[in-house]
Amino acid sequence: MGPEEKKLTEYLSLLTPPDASAREAAAARWASLAHPLGGLGLLEDDICDIAALTGDADISLHPAAALVFCSDNGVVEEGISQTDAGVTGVVAENIIHGRTSVCRMAVSAGIQVAAVDMGIKDFQPPSDVSASVNSLFSRRIGNGTANIRKGPAMSREQTAASVNAGIELAGLFSGNADEAAAGEKAGSTGSWDILPTDGSAYRLLAAGEMGIGNTTTAAAILSVLLDRTAQEVTGRGAGLSDQALKKKVQVVSDAVNLNQPDPSDPLDVLSKVGGFDIGGMCGLYIGGAIYKVPVLLDGIISSTAALLAYAFNKNSAKAMIASHVSSEPLAADILNRLGKKPLITAGMHLGEATGAVAAMPLLFMAEAVYKDSYTFSEGKIKSYEKYE
Repeated sequence: MGPEEKKLTEYLSLLTPPDASAREAAAARWASLAHPLGGLGLLEDDICDIAALTGDADISLHPAAALVFCSDNGVVEEGISQTDAGVTGVVAENIIHGRTSVCRMAVSAGIQVAAVDMGIKDFQPPSDVSASVNSLFSRRIGNGTANIRKGPAMSREQTAASVNAGIELAGLFSGNADEAAAGEKAGSTGSWDILPTDGSAYRLLAAGEMGIGNTTTAAAILSVLLDRTAQEVTGRGAGLSDQALKKKVQVVSDAVNLNQPDPSDPLDVLSKVGGFDIGGMCGLYIGGAIYKVPVLLDGIISSTAALLAYAFNKNSAKAMIASHVSSEPLAADILNRLGKKPLITAGMHLGEATGAVAAMPLLFMAEAVYKDSYTFSEGKIKSYEKYE
């Protein structure tokens, strides 16, 4: 076992079950408020889940940030996408400059965005750094992954390093780890940050991604973890013709058959058919559970990373909040397996953490009701009784 895998094992040992007493206290607070019992539905459930995660019914969800894990995938050379790998770096740079979809959504909701370079092919920091409006963190594991149709995506040690990077970023953003410690990565190809966070302890995070070809790697992972055929798990991603989709299905099938990932070993699955970006998001969920900061799932790729985190340790699920249900195949099935219910059903499949950011204001509003509404007692109103 290499040093990164050993470190990951140590992190996983820190995971504990959710705090039942804090959940009960949050539920009691909701029941005391002058409103129909359970009137805010899943929003109330999510606030209770957050209390169970933090161990405290007195919750706070501000400030909030979306981390967009960016990486390239060697499988792109198989022609499974409309665009080539160069687009990943272009979009990452536009995230840094605040121009992409998630950036504009985040501005309207008062949410910080950070791009994380996990292995964008041939990527260099933008020359006009002074014009950057969002953070950029380099946690490069390699210059993109290998082609999963020809062999494993990455080494086992690289895989563990990608997960550890996400865990450590959760520590950094939640104020539980300093920047230097979060940047120490064995086997990385360099570490630099542009416009790092201002030191605030973020109370709500979102896991997003950007990487051409990552719906293919996600499909391969799902084929293994869910024991489904390539055809069942493979969607059109950013948009494919019927012929191109057929080829993509074949590539997913070939990758799984060639690499033979062990479904009982999530590190093996991620190593053989995954990507650096998926590893980083997987780590962010685990880190959220360790450092007691909730992490919103985004779409199918983000949810695939969550399913991997759950396979590593089921207690990681206590940090997960489902934002929306993607229009990609089996998106709802993944959430069901995680025991999560989405706040939004809007047929979204953009990525970048857009669905997660869209759900954040809903949680902010639920927090406002939870913390500041008057109670039955304060309003001199007879409390409602709960009937099953």
